[in-house]
Parts: sequence; structure tokens; C-alpha cells
Amino acid sequence: MTDTPPWTAEAQAKLRNIPYFVRAQARKRIEDVAREQQVEQITAQMVEQVRLEFGQ
Repeated sequence: MTDTPPWTAEAQAKLRNIPYFVRAQARKRIEDVAREQQVEQITAQMVEQVRLEFGQ
């Protein structure tokens, strides 16, 4: 599965709160997790999970 699920508006807002210097890495990790878990959409909860991994 190579397609990335759509992001909810809430998830996009949370992504914007991640510091710009790690945002691209965080986005990639979030999208990788979404594909691994085969979710239908990327949620704020997933963004928060990855944000904690990055220690932000």
C-alpha cells in the first residue's frame, strides 16, 4: 500500500504545531505509520503519537 490516507483538518492543525525543523520528518513518520496500520485517514491522535516519539 503506497497511497497515503487523507489527513483530517484536526490532524493538519496539529502538524502545523510541530516545530518546522522536524515537521517534514514527523509528516513522513506519520504517513509511514498510517500506511503500516492501513488506516482510512490520518487523525490528530496519530499526529500526537508521533509528536511524542519526537519528544516535542
